[in-house]
Amino acid sequence: MTEWAGPARYLPPHEPTTRDDGALHYSGLTYAVAFGYRPLQLDLWVPAGDRPAPLVVWVHGGGFMFGDRRILPETFRPNQVFDALLDAGLAVATIDYRHALEAPFPAQLQDAKAAVRYLREFADRLGISTEKIGAIGESAGGHIVAALGLTAHRADLEGTHGVVGPSSAVDAVVDWYGVADLSAMPRQAPPPHIAEKLPPELLVAPEDQLTRGLEGAALADASPITHVTPDAPPFLLVHGTADFLVPFSQSEALAAALTAAGVEARLVPVEGAAHIFDGHDDIDGLVQLSVAYLQEALR
Repeated sequence: MTEWAGPARYLPPHEPTTRDDGALHYSGLTYAVAFGYRPLQLDLWVPAGDRPAPLVVWVHGGGFMFGDRRILPETFRPNQVFDALLDAGLAVATIDYRHALEAPFPAQLQDAKAAVRYLREFADRLGISTEKIGAIGESAGGHIVAALGLTAHRADLEGTHGVVGPSSAVDAVVDWYGVADLSAMPRQAPPPHIAEKLPPELLVAPEDQLTRGLEGAALADASPITHVTPDAPPFLLVHGTADFLVPFSQSEALAAALTAAGVEARLVPVEGAAHIFDGHDDIDGLVQLSVAYLQEALR
């Protein structure tokens, strides 16, 4: 009889399935268990090839309140971003994180950091290269990847669940219309035609649900712009100029702060586009722009 060793902090990778194109698919890897919460999982696609593929981590949006690692916004084709990364020879991991009503900030950032540490720990087994890691996210996910890219120096934001030890740093960030400065977010109600379709929980500003009464330094920690240093990785920020939910000025401010610190930052305004690039007629072009940026950064 074996002695019980306590609950698992994570589960090692299981065997993948192989797609028709030779890519490997690891579905539902439990990268961390934050006790008292659901297991946190990720999916990983690894392109066919003789050499370990550079890794990109995708973080979904949903106002910190909903969303799914497997689902893209309705303005994109199913799996469009994941397929484009694979076609570029990049592995892509899509991750769960705790939503705002499950746990307030910094839980979401700590979950993303735990996912990166897990992928580094098992890189050889998974057939990926983690010498350089890219991160891309949209909306709430854009906020999370920006914070992920900017807080490698903050051990107090690392968290202790999942694999501990490996670095959670990333080497390039693509931030699609994410919140950069919570203190500068407008407190405006959604239009009536949208509000009437929302449950009460979504009528509260997402950033208020995320922070739940945090004040002072704790509130500042939830704003990626607070963490800009000269050691930050390069950023690509892509944002619709007509975004009602997250104003374009959020990405303008983060790009300015990065540039002032001497960090490479490129801001791409998407003229007339609303949130999730709604109203833009070349989503394919924005995806390819972002994938090419990551491909170059991780080369």
